[in-house]
Amino acid sequence: MPFVLDASITATWRFPDETDTCADAAMHRLVDDQAIVPALWCIEIRNILVVNERRGRIEPAESDVLLDELTRLPIRIDNNPDKSLVLSLARKHGLTSFDAAYLDIAVRLTAPMATLDRALARAVQAEQLPCLGV
Repeated sequence: MPFVLDASITATWRFPDETDTCADAAMHRLVDDQAIVPALWCIEIRNILVVNERRGRIEPAESDVLLDELTRLPIRIDNNPDKSLVLSLARKHGLTSFDAAYLDIAVRLTAPMATLDRALARAVQAEQLPCLGV
């Protein structure tokens, strides 16, 4: 069954000091399943990488390797959010619109969510959807 993949999970895959059993489980789940992400995920991942480059945690070449690896994974970008639902979910659960974009996909597809974001995990559970994470 496809699942929604949050950037917080993806980010841990490159940083050994941020390992997490949920993140590891999400990676292993990609062997048989497909992840779905909002289009903003691509920008969020790049932002996480460039911020960590600036902090000296990784080199630009390592960022390039991760981005290349991500293109090989069964991650589908959802380019058709329900914009009204995104706003409604953000208001209902006190989320940013960015986080609500992930929740929008989970709600529309009745899909589980993999996240390490506590507020997003609470919103997923409030929507009575499975949460793979915190």
